[in-house]
Amino acid sequence: MNKDSKIYIAGHRGLVGSAIVKNLKSKGYTNLVYKTHRELDLLDANAVRAFFEVEKPEYVILAAAKVGGIVANNTYRADFIYENLQIQNNIIHQSYLTNVTKLLFLGSTCIYPKNTPQPMKEESLLTSELEYTNEPYAIAKIAGIKMCESYNIQYGTNFISVMPTNLYGANDNFDLETSHVLPALLRKMHEAKVTKTPKVEIWGSGKPRREFLYSEDMADACVFLLENRDFKDTYSANAKEIRNTHINIGTGKDISIKELAQTIKKIVGYKGELYFDSSKPDGTMVKLTDSSKLHSLGWKHTVELEEGIRTMYNWYMEHN
Repeated sequence: MNKDSKIYIAGHRGLVGSAIVKNLKSKGYTNLVYKTHRELDLLDANAVRAFFEVEKPEYVILAAAKVGGIVANNTYRADFIYENLQIQNNIIHQSYLTNVTKLLFLGSTCIYPKNTPQPMKEESLLTSELEYTNEPYAIAKIAGIKMCESYNIQYGTNFISVMPTNLYGANDNFDLETSHVLPALLRKMHEAKVTKTPKVEIWGSGKPRREFLYSEDMADACVFLLENRDFKDTYSANAKEIRNTHINIGTGKDISIKELAQTIKKIVGYKGELYFDSSKPDGTMVKLTDSSKLHSLGWKHTVELEEGIRTMYNWYMEHN
């Protein structure tokens, strides 16, 4: 990419998109295009077509998605599959029609089967059934991967799919009903500290282990791939079938929910008790990505978990 290449970032206000915009600007890219939902409804195929015909971006980063935690995914199942499929279909197809040079599609490691061997490798995709609670969202993201692969194979496009692990950072979702575990714990403990609540309840035993990647590291990985890698780099040149071309983005390190809660407690400065309610579901006991493919392509994370949470908490304090 050239510093004046026109780059469209779909979903620029979210955790993922805002981090990518910040990274691109820090690297000197000056021709960035983005629209708010009010300015461009990505569910509207005609509006998306008109946008691409007028703007003609050279590069596209598809970070727009309907996302949420376990409760939201399980409650709004139809919304999650419909909206994500619509957004992907509209942007990927218009990127093909308007000859976009390269597209980066962002998904999630929830695409992998419920009982995937750990750490999760790219080739585990579609080997067994998905986790029920987020199945609609996962199916939409799998469809996005396969859409990119299929357009590349049939039309010679250069569309890359990346699957980040659990992300956290500035512009995260701190809503206790729809947020993921790390921002939810941070908000709970901050509010308990302010109100001097003696006990914070946490769902589950605290034993499940999860992997977390700082959003700015994720953004750096995405921009690195846009700048340095193409679709042909994502599979073996000797492959008889082109599949599993997506790339995991993670740290290769995990932590128990109990250890995570204790780390957040220390950073926030909460002095009360943590109560783990074992009557509530734990979910999958281990979820860790194998990021060796990404490492082989030349990128590794730099921000460790405690440093990232401290930075995130400072951002939260400034904005809430």
